[in-house]
Amino acid sequence: MSRHKSYGKATTGAKKRNVLKRFERVQLMKEREQWKDRVSVFSLPKTKVAS
Repeated sequence: MSRHKSYGKATTGAKKRNVLKRFERVQLMKEREQWKDRVSVFSLPKTKVAS
């Protein structure tokens, strides 16, 4: 049975993400000491992905 071409190639490597999930942004801001307690987790500032 063959695979549909929309599934992509089986040998595709992991792509570099340029967007962090909310919990990753909060964790990164805590590491950088930019996180303040009692702040809403919605409308967080943009954070750059560490290379």
